[in-house]
This record gives sequence, structure tokens and C-alpha cells, in this order.
Amino acid sequence: MNEWMNHPDLKNMDPVKLELIKLASRQTAGKNGRSLAPVMMALITSANKKGISFTPQEMSLILDILKEGKSPEEQSQIDQMVHMVRSHMKSNVKKEGF
Repeated sequence: MNEWMNHPDLKNMDPVKLELIKLASRQTAGKNGRSLAPVMMALITSANKKGISFTPQEMSLILDILKEGKSPEEQSQIDQMVHMVRSHMKSNVKKEGF
């Protein structure tokens, strides 16, 4: 179930980022695609509060981890959730003037 922890891209990752990813993984265990949006938003918010931002490659890796072991339907729901989160983030950036 936690084979993702052996992913080679995690070996050189910032330990703080890795802990956030592990936390998100624990919080998403057994959840379907639609239930993941709040967890992803919390992960991003928690990282931002610590002055951490994930690269696009790291975000892709996180999504791959979240999709692991999910059905094609659930993977599609995750993709929809990602689109929603990205739209939300873009609108917040515009509102805050960044």
C-alpha cells in the first residue's frame, strides 16, 4: 500500500515536504476521489503557512500517489478535483493581487 514511499523522486525531497505528503497519504487512505479535495487544499495551505511551495513535478508525484490503487472512475474524480483546486488557487491569486 505504501510502495510510493520508495519512489526515487522522494529520495532528494525536502523532509518537510515529505512529511506533508505522508500526512496527506494517511488522510486520504480509503477515500474516494471526491473526498480528496479538502485534503489537497489542507496540504497546500499547510505548506504555504510554512513558506513551502511544491513544484509542478512534486504536485504530479503527489497526484500519482493519491491515484495509486484507485479505480479509473476514482482517478477521474481526482483529476476533476485537481482542476477544481487549480481553479480555486488561480482565483485566490487574482483576488490577492499576486
